[in-house]
Amino acid sequence: MEKLLVEACLELTKHEALVGIQDMGAAGLVSSASEMAAKAGVGIHMNLDLIPQRETEMTPYEMMLSESQERMLIVIKKGSEEEIKQIFARWGLHAVAVGEVIEEEVLRLEHKGKIVADVPSDSLASAPVRHMPSKVPASYTANQNTPAWKPQVVDYAATIKKLLGQPTLASKEWVTRQYDYMVQTNTVVAPGSDAAVVRVRGTKKGLAMTTDCNAKYLALDPNVGGKIAVAEAARNIVCSGGRPLAITDCLNFGSPENPEVFWEIDESVKGMAKACEYLNTPVISGNVSLYNETDRGAIDPTPVVGMVGLVEDLDHVMTAPFKNEGDAVYVIGEAKPEFGGSALQIMTDGEASGKAPALDLDLEKSRQEKVLGAIKAGYVASAHDVSEGGLAAALAESVFGTAFGCDLRFATDPDVELFSETQSRYLITVPEAAKNDFEALIDDAVLVGSVTRSENLNLAFASSTITLNRNELENEWRGALSCIMSAKN
Repeated sequence: MEKLLVEACLELTKHEALVGIQDMGAAGLVSSASEMAAKAGVGIHMNLDLIPQRETEMTPYEMMLSESQERMLIVIKKGSEEEIKQIFARWGLHAVAVGEVIEEEVLRLEHKGKIVADVPSDSLASAPVRHMPSKVPASYTANQNTPAWKPQVVDYAATIKKLLGQPTLASKEWVTRQYDYMVQTNTVVAPGSDAAVVRVRGTKKGLAMTTDCNAKYLALDPNVGGKIAVAEAARNIVCSGGRPLAITDCLNFGSPENPEVFWEIDESVKGMAKACEYLNTPVISGNVSLYNETDRGAIDPTPVVGMVGLVEDLDHVMTAPFKNEGDAVYVIGEAKPEFGGSALQIMTDGEASGKAPALDLDLEKSRQEKVLGAIKAGYVASAHDVSEGGLAAALAESVFGTAFGCDLRFATDPDVELFSETQSRYLITVPEAAKNDFEALIDDAVLVGSVTRSENLNLAFASSTITLNRNELENEWRGALSCIMSAKN
């Protein structure tokens, strides 16, 4: 039924008679009718006797609040009722006219010849604002004044291997192989890259989708962490060849009755809103889960961002793995000593401390536009954002599942270059023939080496050289989560 309704509504959206449409979720007809009327500055007169009912003698109260699924409320131009009914009939569905739009801004309900409700639509669609007490947590103030955390890495190969086995960085194949992500055979990019991509049948377009949130950043600074959640999701879409379109969110917090938790909620949402405005990604849906607490206290603020983007031409879809021997390897964005909430810090200390990485939204937007432009122009062979785990994780993930390694040289400190989680950074490979065009488009891209047909990643720094074995890293990365879950069982 749901599929039939979706297809019928898609057909309906192409009809010039459609004025408005809304699904019936929480509070059923009450919410959908009042929200549509209030947003338009009009009213609705509805005859409840005309509403299809599964039971006889349903009361007006029951009909208006019923949350029966697979239902939509639509507003169409007067005189087109029969045409619209025929659309739904073709899909085996029942559509009926139950009322009309009126000038007076009320929701007026008629039942058995009597007016049983006449309520201002705005009073139903809006709600009084509850002003909760808010307090800056002592932990936030302490972290803002904590000296910058510095890594103490002795064995880089062993550290990177252990890092890739952490639950948040390890391969998620243990999860994704338990469901059919190729259903309907529309999947173009399977789980494991920056974003999954599905084709839009009958076109050359695709939809890129990703989810992101680093709760450790939000634990340190919910405003900055909220911005980063949106920005990283957008980078993942861009690295897949898509233009970010919109987000849905899942806001997970502790009890809002705790002033410190409410402050986290407030700051997180403000940060997300700011990033959404900058990146032109409206919030089109979402949900809220509060009171997530144990005896040890509230969970870290975790506003998960789900983002969708448009790949205009599937010929330009992009993935993270290296593609060709000899391709030039570029890093976009300078690494800074930003380790607060980093994967390395969590692995080493067991908790986040200090300041979250800074985020410059102007720079973020500019780089996204440039990287997407380079991908569309055909200059890029692979693209991966540098995020959790820093460049060390990004490099490893780019060679997993391939026959490639790399020879790279950096003029910086390996601690900062490999493990910093400075924002707005990318790892890009470019065919030799496109290097000049790529560098002309992205002037802050730094050439650091080339892709090799080898199982080793050779990384040269100012005063040291690090050699990583792809197979050893990949074995740790692929097997970590299944080992963890097996141990729990």
